[in-house]
Amino acid sequence: MVTRLLLVADTHVPKRARALPDAVRRTASDVDLIVHAGDWVTGDLLDELSALGTVCGVWGNNDGEDLRSRLPEIARADIDGVRVAVVHETGAATGREKRMDTAFPDTDLLVFGHSHIPWDTVTPNGLRLLNPGSPTDRRRQPVCTFMTLTLAEGDVRDVVLHEISRA
Repeated sequence: MVTRLLLVADTHVPKRARALPDAVRRTASDVDLIVHAGDWVTGDLLDELSALGTVCGVWGNNDGEDLRSRLPEIARADIDGVRVAVVHETGAATGREKRMDTAFPDTDLLVFGHSHIPWDTVTPNGLRLLNPGSPTDRRRQPVCTFMTLTLAEGDVRDVVLHEISRA
């Protein structure tokens, strides 16, 4: 079995963008699972993504009580033999791999957000760390981004960082 995932974080709709970019919306309709690593800002976006597919998400530091009452701080799932965790914030980039090995010892893939900076590393213990960046607020990055990947037979495969072209 193969499960296709869309990874997004830090969408900040409607504060940083009025809506999700079309590329994200199209991709959300073509995957098996939408993973959102927090900072949605309003529950309307959760409802919109849920109408497009199955969502696994967490709340972030910019999310209010409406989202915190609907989403966990940390989400966990076992998908095609991959132990997945989702969290908004992991702290400073320096020392991240070691901290996450300690914090998530029984996890194969950790999806996180907060920084708006794409990240793809593997810790000394083999934990894959992925941050899709932000599809709406690039901050200091050259472009807005999101990720796709597949999970199959206990492996994380085909990780792609997608750049969103400016209209």
